[in-house]
Parts: sequence; structure tokens; C-alpha cells
Amino acid sequence: MQAVATDDGDTVYVATTDGDRGSKGPFLVAFESRERRRRYGWFCSNCESIDNAMDPMGRILCNRCGNLRKPTEWDAAHE
Repeated sequence: MQAVATDDGDTVYVATTDGDRGSKGPFLVAFESRERRRRYGWFCSNCESIDNAMDPMGRILCNRCGNLRKPTEWDAAHE
């Protein structure tokens, strides 16, 4: 696990083996503690940022570099 500082000065722990593919690099899972008890969010490995947003369909977008994970939920009505 890799320790990463947030913009607020807190520390989160990134699981370097747990994540999903993005358009520019993997999104890795970040936890509030090394014990992985509570998930914090996603870490963009492309720009090394935790400034990401997820929509209700599971799409993740990095607000800094534009790295994008496709939605995990799919509904043809949105086409």
C-alpha cells in the first residue's frame, strides 16, 4: 500500500494491486487506513491524484487529467 496525502492534509492508502482500467491509466482503490476497513475513493495513477468523480453508472472521471473509466452499469436508454 502506498501512502498519499490528500488536499486537506489527511493520508490515504492506495492499494497498488486493486483497481480498474482507465483511458490514460488505472484507477486504484484508496482506503482511509492500511487495514482497508473503509474505502476512501479512487486514485488516478496517470496524474497521481485523488480528485476524481464517479457518476451513478460507475463512470469515473479524473478532474485533473481527464482519465476516464467507462461505466460499469449500462442502459441502452441513455444512448
